[in-house]
Amino acid sequence: MRRYLRRADRGEAEAYGTGPDPCDEARGRPPAALRRPRPGGPRKGSVWQEAQDFLRLYHREEPRAGDGEKRLAEVRAEIEERGTYRHTPGELAFGARVAWRNSNRCIGRLYWRSLQVRDFRQLDDAASMARECVAHLRLAANGGRIRPLITVFAPDEPGRPGPRIWSEQLVRYAGYGPGGSLAHGDPRNTGITALALRLGWPGGQGTPFDVLPLVLQGRGEEPRWFALPPDAVLEVALEHPEAGWCAEWGLRWHAVPAIANMCLEIGGVRYPAAPFNGWYMGTEIGARNLADTDRYDLLPRIAERLGLDISTDRSLWKDRALVELNRAVLHSFDRAGVTITDHHTESRRFLTHIDRERCRGREVGADWSWIVPPLSGATTPVFHRTYDATERRPAFVHGPGAQARARGEYPG
Repeated sequence: MRRYLRRADRGEAEAYGTGPDPCDEARGRPPAALRRPRPGGPRKGSVWQEAQDFLRLYHREEPRAGDGEKRLAEVRAEIEERGTYRHTPGELAFGARVAWRNSNRCIGRLYWRSLQVRDFRQLDDAASMARECVAHLRLAANGGRIRPLITVFAPDEPGRPGPRIWSEQLVRYAGYGPGGSLAHGDPRNTGITALALRLGWPGGQGTPFDVLPLVLQGRGEEPRWFALPPDAVLEVALEHPEAGWCAEWGLRWHAVPAIANMCLEIGGVRYPAAPFNGWYMGTEIGARNLADTDRYDLLPRIAERLGLDISTDRSLWKDRALVELNRAVLHSFDRAGVTITDHHTESRRFLTHIDRERCRGREVGADWSWIVPPLSGATTPVFHRTYDATERRPAFVHGPGAQARARGEYPG
């Protein structure tokens, strides 16, 4: 995420497999009034207060930002007239970076200043958003040297909800049935998979790792699906450094963890469609996505291949299988030349981040349950500490209905 190279070609949108307009109510869809984001938003006074707090922070930390009092007067007049205001490009970039800095659940904030911001606030239709989401994935992948990147689409406005991204991440694998099983894909995504199928997606090839289409909703539009071109999805085939079960089972994972369904809130302005990514920490894949019992649930199969005694938890077969799965993830990404970090390194970097921020007079908030890695937590330096969990703004948040949409449900 040091810089982005180019925008996607304008003609790409026509090459996507785009679904038809949403199905009618006879196919199980609620009335249109329930499907569209509801109008509304914060009151003028609330927007003005948050705008003041943000702009004073911006001008305090960015001394070359110009006359702060003049800018406050401009923003106040705009809020009085429109009920909202427009950030300058500098304010938008600063706000997005500070939102990452303020993310209590993220351990990888040391590089928050490296976040590159793509400003596409003029776009609020699904087809244009799909084109730029594809461009985002290509730019972030960067041939394996993953860039921290955010693409910001049109904001909410008073009485005019902005566009929405229903997909939880820009890249997700289809789930065709309940329970952790390679035969069924990713159970976390059964709802959004069912929705994509109802919208007209023909489905994938039935593998455990069928890439889902994006489900996007433009301003004033109904949700639509857009297939991701294969060259936009960088994937890593997984293999163990000694054993052969990864290759035999066809395990793989995508390289760009681009969160797509969280709102970016900056100074009273909400950007409901602002996909962003850093890079993976190995445990996200090896100790959660592939290991959790409600995801791919691979630990029993791995333990059997390793000849471990799975009849009793006292054999620690889960722990041993988990370590080998995480070794396979790190080994495979390294071999493919794709950026990934391990939980020991990232824990040390997080403490460096805390020290640097304190030297600048800023406290670092954190959620202990998210900062401590899900593998060998007590062996990392972040375990033996307490943290202030106060939420600060700017921030990435789950807006109303976001988690329901990610499950393929229409918010009520």
